Amino acid sequence: MESQPNADPNPLYDRELSWLSFNYRVLQEAKDPKVPLLERLKFLAIYSSNLDEFYRVRVASVRSLKSLKKKSKKKLAFSPKKLLAEIYRRVDQQQQEFGHIFRQQLLPALKKEKVCIVNESEVTEAQCAFVRQYFEAHLLPILRYDVVEEMGQTPFLENMRAYLFLRLKPKEGNAAAHVLMALPTDKHSRFLVIPDKEIHTVILLDDVLRLCYDLIFPDREVESGYSVKMSRDAELYIEDEFTGDLVSKIQQSLSNRLTGLPSRFLVDEKMPENQQQYLQRMLNLSSGEIIPGGKYHNFSDYFGFPAPDRDGLTYAAQPPLAHPELDRFSSFFEALSQKDFILHFPYQSYDYVTRFIEEAADDPAVTSIKITLYRVASDSKVAKALIRAAQNGKKVEVFDEIKARFDEQSNLFWGNELAQAGAKVRYSYPDLKVHSKICLITRQEAGKKRHYAYLGTGNFNEKTARIYGDHALLTSDAGLCKDMDRVFAFLMDFKLAPKFKKLLVAPFQMRETFEDLIDREIENVRSGGKGQIVAKMNSLEDQEMVNKLYAASQGGVEVKLIIRGICRLIPGIPGLSDNIEVVSIVDRYLEHARIYQFHHNGADEMYIASADWMNRNLSKRVEVGFPINDPALKSEIQDIVQLQLQDNTKARIIDQEQSNAYVRNEKATVQAQQAIYNMLENLVEKPQD
Repeated sequence: MESQPNADPNPLYDRELSWLSFNYRVLQEAKDPKVPLLERLKFLAIYSSNLDEFYRVRVASVRSLKSLKKKSKKKLAFSPKKLLAEIYRRVDQQQQEFGHIFRQQLLPALKKEKVCIVNESEVTEAQCAFVRQYFEAHLLPILRYDVVEEMGQTPFLENMRAYLFLRLKPKEGNAAAHVLMALPTDKHSRFLVIPDKEIHTVILLDDVLRLCYDLIFPDREVESGYSVKMSRDAELYIEDEFTGDLVSKIQQSLSNRLTGLPSRFLVDEKMPENQQQYLQRMLNLSSGEIIPGGKYHNFSDYFGFPAPDRDGLTYAAQPPLAHPELDRFSSFFEALSQKDFILHFPYQSYDYVTRFIEEAADDPAVTSIKITLYRVASDSKVAKALIRAAQNGKKVEVFDEIKARFDEQSNLFWGNELAQAGAKVRYSYPDLKVHSKICLITRQEAGKKRHYAYLGTGNFNEKTARIYGDHALLTSDAGLCKDMDRVFAFLMDFKLAPKFKKLLVAPFQMRETFEDLIDREIENVRSGGKGQIVAKMNSLEDQEMVNKLYAASQGGVEVKLIIRGICRLIPGIPGLSDNIEVVSIVDRYLEHARIYQFHHNGADEMYIASADWMNRNLSKRVEVGFPINDPALKSEIQDIVQLQLQDNTKARIIDQEQSNAYVRNEKATVQAQQAIYNMLENLVEKPQD
């Protein structure tokens, strides 16, 4: 049981180690033989991409704490040095397994399916001739490299770019030279398909270059070549700034991601020690920044692996489903004037969201659209509809959160486009991040204003909506819309927000309301009733909320949690958390929804929210949670949650050691994501009256 010492007597699992446990669940999917082969390859890419971000953000932050003075370090709840050592140990262990899965499991299995990833020593003479001809025509003109003839020269390595570190043999009495050669993946795929009628043959760009050293250096011999990659600190360090022009600060800081301090320098583990030391001196690295890895880096490039057109290598198609009722109406406004609707992504089509906003943009009766944007697709239909609405003379107000990590550039672009179209665009506040996913539309009907709203757990992003599991409410409920108007008044004009009657809004009263709801369950048990909490979220990190759940367990409340990522709560401790069960589901889609359900002696109270139970969500972000009051909609969500609690295929048990054992029992097999799709498909096949 890994816990951090803290002033509170209740134990907590370490945040960073819990995240590594989550990423191992991703690695488990790559290891699962029941997952299609190319999907297993993709899970390796997800694992690798996740780990890169972890080093660039979290490890970089922990390492920065090592420079604190002793007095300041004593105030920390952990030792940065010890934590880093444990992180490095676990990552090394996982990386070893990663390599085994790829080399000993996936490559042989793919070969049996006539999909071959060949290296420079495995190509035939004819294949080699094709590769070299292709290289001269397409790659040689765009190749970039730095030759280092002597120590003292310090070439700059771009963030997240894979390089080959070459040693050239001495020539005419001169010392050996070293070369850092960037793989040209900014202009070319990482993979080259070699023509073959029988076998789908692919070679990596790294090995293409290895086959063509003599074409690159016709008068020098390459003695050795190893892969290296630099990951740089990605945190912008702006979230706690209170003054200045935040937009310009972010624009300036984006370039720092390319030039930030090294957080991890990956090298081929077979690189000789003397060459590693040479690189360390040349790049001014510490020994702790050099991490041994495999022959190839940037495995996230496998997201773009050129797959053959063949059944069985990928997941069977799951076309987005129609909503069983919405398509009966000629207009969203007609539909919402009659009842509320719930949407479940990616199972149901995200087109309903874009069509809702597009209809509002073109409807002459619509007078205004207000929306929050957090992560926007690069070719966003939502943003384009908002631009059209502004051009059509409607009042468009957009809160554009430009502190959405790694999406700042896209959000800045669309914010500028919207402003030019005439929309009112408000950007991030320096000390507060806006993470809510809401849209409020005002329409003039019979001389009166009527509001229509969208409230969701996921971003307004058509691309991620195809792979993220989220829920969204479409409603014209007057009370909810009135509260939303107050949220936008705060966001757009920084007006002090009054008390909200129906919505839970962080950082105002969301935390307090959740705490009160937990206390009510405890009191219900004390009074002889039943207490139960069922909650689903991405991460459970906030110490106060963990303590509340510990208190609920001690008070006899049954607590069932579904947590995809970080879980600092430690279940199963006698007398503290033995009434708490935690599972995590990692499967085809990314579980992203947040659902909070409280039994309330049978009168179930349910909220869906944009917020996890993390300190940053509850105290440092504007988040919106909304009640599900319609009995039919509530029942539909409960059915989905129950399927996830019954999952005995992809669910893992979060125990005291976070060892990620699968849920296995003698009950009927349930794979929740497939079961949810089937359930919603049946609703379409058998429309409700």
